[in-house]
Amino acid sequence: MTWSLRDRSLYLCTPIRDDLEGFVAQCVEGGVDVVQLRDKGRDDHAILEAATRLAARCADLGVPFIVNDRADIALDVGADGVHVGQEDLSVETCRTVLGDDAIVGLSTHSPDELDAAIAKPVTYLSAGPVEATPTKPGRAGTGAEYAALASRRSTVPVFVTGGVTTATIAALAEVGVRHFVVVRALTEASDPRRAAADLAAAIRDAVPSAPSS
Repeated sequence: MTWSLRDRSLYLCTPIRDDLEGFVAQCVEGGVDVVQLRDKGRDDHAILEAATRLAARCADLGVPFIVNDRADIALDVGADGVHVGQEDLSVETCRTVLGDDAIVGLSTHSPDELDAAIAKPVTYLSAGPVEATPTKPGRAGTGAEYAALASRRSTVPVFVTGGVTTATIAALAEVGVRHFVVVRALTEASDPRRAAADLAAAIRDAVPSAPSS
């Protein structure tokens, strides 16, 4: 399936967890419309096993499923795409491995990286982290200014990372952000469905063109 991410606004990035499939289902029921599996601490076998289960679950839920870093695993499990960082497999190689219809996302953290990324065959970019976050150890926050710049200049959707909560969405939307990546606001929530619904509602309130369901 070929996915467009332009009308998708709430992107969950999750590690492997004991309740992975149920957790993701709750998040999607609440309003998440893109899912990425990202777990830097697990071995290939664990990632492959989790990605296999999650690819099937996301297909049933009707949302695109993306694997972090590993185009080979994305291909093996039939994921919809891959997300890579600046020091990972190149976008061009990912595109060769997964094909023209696959989702290929790329992280950017600075104007120079943005300039280079715009010329690549990406489906979407991420910008940030706006605020320093434990999911990106050692990475300083870029501030909202970079998120605004990336959202303004990119010709593909830009998903902003780092510190996205119901309390920060409105201010980010005011500077032009339309797509949001969430980790801890969902992975640490006691009620993921409600947390996702609250985030989705905040996006709808701040971004008039955001999906209504």
